[in-house]
Amino acid sequence: SWRSSCTAPGPSSRIIPTTVIEKSMTDSAGKPVRIILASASPRRRELLRQIGIEFEGVVSTADECVLEGVCPTEYVLRVARDKALEVQHRKGTLLPVLGADTAVILDDNILGKPVNRAEAVAMLGHLSGRTHEVYSAVALALGNGEVHDSLNITRVTFAELDRGWIEAYCDTGDPMDKAGAYGVQGRAAEKIARIEGSFSGVMGLPLFETSRLLRHAEMIL
Repeated sequence: SWRSSCTAPGPSSRIIPTTVIEKSMTDSAGKPVRIILASASPRRRELLRQIGIEFEGVVSTADECVLEGVCPTEYVLRVARDKALEVQHRKGTLLPVLGADTAVILDDNILGKPVNRAEAVAMLGHLSGRTHEVYSAVALALGNGEVHDSLNITRVTFAELDRGWIEAYCDTGDPMDKAGAYGVQGRAAEKIARIEGSFSGVMGLPLFETSRLLRHAEMIL
């Protein structure tokens, strides 16, 4: 059954051994960095800046493959944690590292980023005229070996998408780096009839959950 937008009851935590060697760093402008964002996504970077966090962006090389039989919650939380931990271990830093992952769920199937244009067209065809869920997970790896995570689930309903519109949208290239082959902040917004939950979560970084993790780690008030 479809669930309305929800969050985990509170940040969950895990303690994972890690080796850390440095205590601080600065960004390209020389400003003190408070956190590392394990993401290449310009959307996640924009959202983190929105809540006033100074950060350094580092691309994670964590494996994002969907394992057979895995549930959506387990998948997005695992990938978010793996992104944070991979960057933390590679950088050898005491700074907190924030990882995030987003997946579109339709009929219990996990829709990640399309591998090619044909798959993007097929995904959008399946989403047409239907309601799906967007699972957006965040994980914060701390220098003491703890990892805290949280999850947001939001319902999104598309209007009917005719083939011509889908083809034209795919021609823009916008679907190719996004879970479910669409970006809520781009042209696809004209076809989204309803969002029940977190707009920032659908963009890729749920700000309420992210802020809660940072507050739990005493990084923000």
